[in-house]
Amino acid sequence: MKKNSVLNMTYAAFLIALGIVIPMVMPVRIVIGPASYTLASHVPVMLAMFVSPLVAVLVALGTAFGFFMTAPFIIGMRALSHVIFAFFGALYLQKRPSIVYSPKKMIMFNIVLGLVHALFETLIVTFFFMTDGLGEASYTMGFFQSVIVLVGVGGFVHSLIDFSIAYMIAQKIGTRFSFPVYLAAKK
Repeated sequence: MKKNSVLNMTYAAFLIALGIVIPMVMPVRIVIGPASYTLASHVPVMLAMFVSPLVAVLVALGTAFGFFMTAPFIIGMRALSHVIFAFFGALYLQKRPSIVYSPKKMIMFNIVLGLVHALFETLIVTFFFMTDGLGEASYTMGFFQSVIVLVGVGGFVHSLIDFSIAYMIAQKIGTRFSFPVYLAAKK
């Protein structure tokens, strides 16, 4: 077995475990209707993007499984949508690894990632809203407030914060822990 495949499997296992534990123990958690914000809940998936698209997808799937086991179905579905931004974000980082050393480009990457992240979560919650799959409070607030503002805008801000945390961590450990994006950026 190759050293890289064992290393990638180790990254995936560690980040999945972290992604399952964070929502269970994080004291900063806000739930309003179909929206939920747990500080750092996206960090493991976002860190996995610095390893590879495959690891990012595996971590997104693993953490989604954790949410399906511990949270309402709609939150599990929102977590499952992370596969999309994780795969494309990791693919972009793999193709352009030098971006990690450009703060301006990373800010733009964070914004685009946040928009994609929020878009897919909003689409999922919109489906549940349109098929009467949400709690009564969501319908009392209305579509704009409960879906667009809380899930869309709130999710975008949550994504920006969590990616900033993930990026700060990656900057500190990326080379030391041989994250492929950082190793490629050094060449």
